[in-house]
Amino acid sequence: MNLKLKHTNLIKTEAKRLGFLSCGVSKAEFLEEEAPRLESWLNKNMHGEMRYMENHFDKRLDPTKLVEGSKSVVSLLLNYYPSEFQQDKTAPKISKYAYGMDYHFVIKDKLKSLLSFIHEEIGEVDGRAFVDSAPVLDKAWAAKSGLGWIGKHSNLLTQKVGSFYFIAELIIDLELEYDLPVTDHCGTCTACIDACPTEAITEPHVVDGSKCISYFTIELKENMPSEFKGQFNDWMFGCDVCQDVCPWNRFSSPHNEPLFNPHPELLSMTKKDWDDITEETFRKVFKKSAVKRTKFSGLKRNIQFLKP
Repeated sequence: MNLKLKHTNLIKTEAKRLGFLSCGVSKAEFLEEEAPRLESWLNKNMHGEMRYMENHFDKRLDPTKLVEGSKSVVSLLLNYYPSEFQQDKTAPKISKYAYGMDYHFVIKDKLKSLLSFIHEEIGEVDGRAFVDSAPVLDKAWAAKSGLGWIGKHSNLLTQKVGSFYFIAELIIDLELEYDLPVTDHCGTCTACIDACPTEAITEPHVVDGSKCISYFTIELKENMPSEFKGQFNDWMFGCDVCQDVCPWNRFSSPHNEPLFNPHPELLSMTKKDWDDITEETFRKVFKKSAVKRTKFSGLKRNIQFLKP
C-alpha cells in the first residue's frame, strides 16, 4: 500500500471512531468553479447585512492562502438529526441543529483530537481545523471530496443520510489520496424551491440569503422587514423547511452524540411558555446553545414578529 493511501485510511478510520458520519479528501487548490458564483452572489447583495461574507474573497476560494503549503482538505460530516422534536405543534420553532450544545464546541474538540492523532501516527503535519468560523466554503469542499452533491436548496445532500449534518474540515500540508465527486441526484424535483416560505431559493442552487428565515432570525440585528410578516411559518430561530421537504431526508437517522441532546425543558415548552419566556429560562435552556447568538432580546423580537 502506498504511503498516501495508508495515511488516508488512517485518518478516515480515526474520523469514524471519533463519531463523524463520513470523511472525504480533496486536493487543496483554487476553487475555480466557485469563484464566479460567489462573486455574482455578492454582487447581487444576496448576503444582506452579512458584510463579513465580502471579506477574504481570495481565502474563501484558495485554502493555500489560509494554510501555507497546504496539500489536502479533509472534509467531515457530523450528524445532528434528533430523535425527538418540539412537542407543541403551535409553538414557535427552533432549527434542529440548535437543539443541543453549540456545534462549534463539539466539533472543534473532535477536530483537535483528529489533528493530535495525525501528529502521533503520521508525524509533523501542519494544519488548521475549521468549523464554520473562517472563510472556508464548506459545502463546496465536501462536494469536491465526494461526500455528497449540492442540492437545489444549496445544502449538501447524500443519498444515504440526507442533509441534517454539520460540515467541518482540516486543511493540512500532507498529500493524501483524493476522492472523486459524486453525481447530482436531485433530478427534476423542486420540493425545496416550492416550499420555501419566503421564496428565498430564487433558482436551483441559488439562495438569496437576505430573504432566508434563518438570516432574519439569526443574522439580522435590525428590525424585521414588515413585508415578511406572516411568512415565517412559526420559525423563531433558523428554518428547516427546505430540508424537511427534501425526499432524501426520509433517510435521516438520529445522531448518537449526547452533547447534541436538547435541554430537558426545550422540547416540552408550549406556545405560552415561549410567549412568556424570561431571561432566566433563556439562560437555563440555552446555556451552551447556538441560540445564544440571538441573545434574549433577539429571540423575544423573533417571537413577537410571529404574532398576528
